[in-house]
Amino acid sequence: MATITAPSAHTSPADLPLYRLHLMRAGYLLMGIGLAVVKWPAVISHSDSWPLFEGVVACILTAMSLLAFLGLRYPVRLLPILLFESIWKIIWLAVVALPKAAAGTMDAATQEVTINCAVVIVILAVTPWRYVWQHYVRTPGDSWR
Repeated sequence: MATITAPSAHTSPADLPLYRLHLMRAGYLLMGIGLAVVKWPAVISHSDSWPLFEGVVACILTAMSLLAFLGLRYPVRLLPILLFESIWKIIWLAVVALPKAAAGTMDAATQEVTINCAVVIVILAVTPWRYVWQHYVRTPGDSWR
């Protein structure tokens, strides 16, 4: 039988001032609403003719929006969602958009995604990077045994 324990110290919001928690909440709200406006209607009114990966992406981003809304209540516990959002967008911008822009081959669809991904600047600004460094990089990991 599993026992319920208190959250560990590395997930305590007490390490962050209230204004940082509110900034994170603003980031979650922006993510949640933005994805809800764009992706929820597509998922709700989907058709059988959806291309495979378009359907996968729509469902993943819909799940991300639900987790972002949960981040309003638990901003520190859902910090990996902000990290995931930042990392995938930075990778996409570096690996897809930047080479196309440098080569002068950016089409309209890539340009649209680039503009949408540029919103990552807000997420980068609200993420408490010192906290991330201290609690995800410097803190020893959980036991393997």
